Amino acid sequence: MITSYPTAHPTDLAVRRLIVAAGQAASVNNTQPWRFRVLHGELVELLADWDRWLRVSDPRGRSLHVSCGAALLNLRVAARAAGRTPGVRLLPDPDRRPDLLAVTQIGLRGRPSAESRELYDLIPVRRTNRMPFLDRPVPAPVLAELRAAAALERARLITLDRRAAMDVLDHAAIAGDELARDEEYLAELRAWTGGRGVPPYVQGPMAGGRVDPVRDFGRRRGEAGFEPYPGLAVLTTAGDGPLDWLRAGQALQRVLLVAAGRGVSASFLNQPLDLRDMRRRADPRTRHGHPQMILRLGYGPVVARAPRRPVGDLVMAES
Repeated sequence: MITSYPTAHPTDLAVRRLIVAAGQAASVNNTQPWRFRVLHGELVELLADWDRWLRVSDPRGRSLHVSCGAALLNLRVAARAAGRTPGVRLLPDPDRRPDLLAVTQIGLRGRPSAESRELYDLIPVRRTNRMPFLDRPVPAPVLAELRAAAALERARLITLDRRAAMDVLDHAAIAGDELARDEEYLAELRAWTGGRGVPPYVQGPMAGGRVDPVRDFGRRRGEAGFEPYPGLAVLTTAGDGPLDWLRAGQALQRVLLVAAGRGVSASFLNQPLDLRDMRRRADPRTRHGHPQMILRLGYGPVVARAPRRPVGDLVMAES
């Protein structure tokens, strides 16, 4: 059942820019499962848009929270680039308002830092890149920057060596095969790989060789050889609940922005995590934490952008 939400167009240009920036974040299957409510021009509520929740592949709402966390990071970056000091409360009222994921107070005006401006300028540059990458590893200093970016948001980015990466690719292929036998999963996937979500023009080509490091959404075009040894990394958090998922999303988006600033492309291989969630399996906590995202990192060509929701669709009226 589709819920009808009252919408409002933000009149304050500065706040509108924050929401436009937030709406350009990465999200699972490009569902963009977020909405915002602006209160008194000073508070921005981040709300889960449950009409865009992937009920089959994301029964816990983990991916939805990660996606919304990514939008929250963009909002924070945009606020700092505008010279504001945002204050954020995560899950401020989980019992009475489970859809309210975060409240951001815009804060007092000050001088924006060079770093915040740089990250803000990278928001429209970032893309999910499902094309073949160059057969060239990301240098160690750049990987160190990406790990530091994740750590700023209380997450860990674990970069995998060649052997571990190939093992993960095997696990992703096995999970993909199992998912392809689930009719409900396939129906949900088809709903988000047509005109909205992940349309064919951003899905990349079919893999022509033995290595396929790109998730198959079922509508890939053409065929190409991918890099023989993809560079993979796993984003983890200490816990595995809604608060951790929101932190994972903020860490993910910060990593992606820093990567874009260094010319590094990224895509995702989350089939093993989706299968885990669908089967309601719990990973035992290890010293590395709980896996929340599997990233492929490398140097790819310029690619088109997936469609974004109009800002008027993202903003709810004050209640």
